[in-house]
Amino acid sequence: MTPQEPNVSAPQAQNPDTPPRIPVTVSITRRVDPSRLPEVTHWVQAGVNLANTYEGFLGSGWVRANAHSHEWHMLYRFADAASLEAWEASDERAEWLYEGRELVEVSRVERRTGIEGWFDEPQPGVPAAPPRWKQAVTIWLGFFPLSLAFTYITFYLVPGWHQLWPLATVLITTLLLTPTMTYFLLPFVTRLLHPWLVRR
Repeated sequence: MTPQEPNVSAPQAQNPDTPPRIPVTVSITRRVDPSRLPEVTHWVQAGVNLANTYEGFLGSGWVRANAHSHEWHMLYRFADAASLEAWEASDERAEWLYEGRELVEVSRVERRTGIEGWFDEPQPGVPAAPPRWKQAVTIWLGFFPLSLAFTYITFYLVPGWHQLWPLATVLITTLLLTPTMTYFLLPFVTRLLHPWLVRR
């Protein structure tokens, strides 16, 4: 396979009895030594083969923008954050990266997290994203009770809350509710509604 073509490995099967997990996708842009393309290709494939031995690995691939580009865009996905962390903290991966230190140079790393990770766009072998109206309903079902509970707590249990400057109350509210939604409530709601979200 030439490096211009994406190389996508087969995803590992998931036990249907286990609860659905939220995948994590990592995109890495690496600048490649143009004089050592065969070595780079071999090194990248070795990394894919190594990652494929780790639990939760769902697949990977790489592609160049054109035949003359020295930047390779590499992508890999794990079933959840714990599986990804096990791979990234492994001695095998550290040794693999050390072997490629003179072949490539990392210029950008991006992780798909938050809402972007919950509603991925369609990928090969990955179910399509739920319709946007279902996404909106899911977010509302998480945000409404959280907002209602926060309003009740602050109004009745925080003395003088309703007398604060409106900008201050909005700032405090968004600072507290946004991470609560992102890291706790919305993942719970999406897992709870998963059968409905994927139903066509």
